[in-house]
Amino acid sequence: MLAHAGDWIEVRSKEEILATLDKSGRRDGLPFMPEMLEFCGRRMRISSSAHKTCGPVQGRYVALQTKDIVHLGNRCSGAAHGGCQNACQFFWHTAWLKGIEGAAEPPNSSAGCTEADVVAATRQSDLDGEPRYACQATALTSYAKPLSWWDARSYWKSYQTGNQTLRELFDGMVFLVFSKVAGHHAQRFGARKLYDSFQAWRGGRPFPRRHGKIPNGQPTPVSTLGLKPGDYVRIKSHEQILETLTYDGKNRGMFFDAELVPFCGKTYRVQAMVERFIDEEVGVMRHMKTPAAILENVYCLSLYTGKRAFCPRGYISWWREAWLERVSPEEVARERVINMRERGAARGTEPVSTPTPKQAAG
Repeated sequence: MLAHAGDWIEVRSKEEILATLDKSGRRDGLPFMPEMLEFCGRRMRISSSAHKTCGPVQGRYVALQTKDIVHLGNRCSGAAHGGCQNACQFFWHTAWLKGIEGAAEPPNSSAGCTEADVVAATRQSDLDGEPRYACQATALTSYAKPLSWWDARSYWKSYQTGNQTLRELFDGMVFLVFSKVAGHHAQRFGARKLYDSFQAWRGGRPFPRRHGKIPNGQPTPVSTLGLKPGDYVRIKSHEQILETLTYDGKNRGMFFDAELVPFCGKTYRVQAMVERFIDEEVGVMRHMKTPAAILENVYCLSLYTGKRAFCPRGYISWWREAWLERVSPEEVARERVINMRERGAARGTEPVSTPTPKQAAG
């Protein structure tokens, strides 16, 4: 039976999980990482099925498929990987979990994997003198295989597992089909106007992929807000952000992805400033020339990823400070009161809950 988003499970004990691993700390090619140990024995909910995912293969991001793997919504601290700040969602093999109906009991391994083996598996041989790390992200192709975008089974499974609603699937397919049919003409005014008109008629979003306003090769604006974790910011409108981008959509080399558009105009709290991250393809730590902000509950919803549509991996989104503006806590509190009153008035009753990240983006 398919694991379903929202189902309750219990993470097995450390000893039980170690018994499922080979000497390299893997199960069916999937590494179990030291950062996951703190969740052993906990009762948690499945946030999404990871039957579909994505990652870099030979320099470009592609759609991939996996088997018997789920996400629990928890993310890597990077503590055992040089302080990497990618904050990737963990992949959990169903053999490491209890409570998934129909899942086979994990057989005991004779490899004799220990916690020390799991820790040792976080490092590979150095590359040109640079420390080289191993994790679930760098080993992605060891437990995932290519997935064709036209394979309808992956979309149907996204609905069956509760990853997406039928409305979300339809919205994503509208963009995917238009992008495939229009091809490189999609950003031209005539084609985009047709898409936007259709979206306006059905209450959807305008076409999110737009060219920046600065000629390629010209300098782009730099903004330093001195942000710290806990600060509140408002993401500028899409039109304002386009003023900071080159024609090919970059600000000082950082690409403004279409997946960032649903969050424009909304207010969030700063979670951290990213300074270092592991390059998934080679395992080497990269350092940012200028730190980028990551915001609480702001991550890729995979609405506009084309062939990788509906990937539940939830990459954390990075934001240039030029795309943000500071907001005081008092202003945030006033906005929340106004929003709660508006939602209550729309329902004819007082609101009883706060929006989910998907609702916040929508």
